[in-house]
Amino acid sequence: MSAYLIARITVTDPDDYQAYASQTVALAEKFGGRFLVKGGAQEGLEGNCPDRHVIIEFPDRATALDWYNSDAYQRILPIALSSSERDIVVVDGI
Repeated sequence: MSAYLIARITVTDPDDYQAYASQTVALAEKFGGRFLVKGGAQEGLEGNCPDRHVIIEFPDRATALDWYNSDAYQRILPIALSSSERDIVVVDGI
């Protein structure tokens, strides 16, 4: 069953964040991940809406977690943490 990593992000340092974001697609692809949403225009309809949303589809939850916990991702994660405020979840698909 597919799983989706969903991130709600407020970027606080666009230049540093770009150094992180430019590496995520290739890394996710190595784990069978496919970006469905990566930033893009949005229109908030309810609640508090951060300026950026990301949705990555993975083959399953275990693979999504393997990607997140991988050495390669953990090396770039500090860039994201210092240049943005984020809420991230992994959700099983239907």
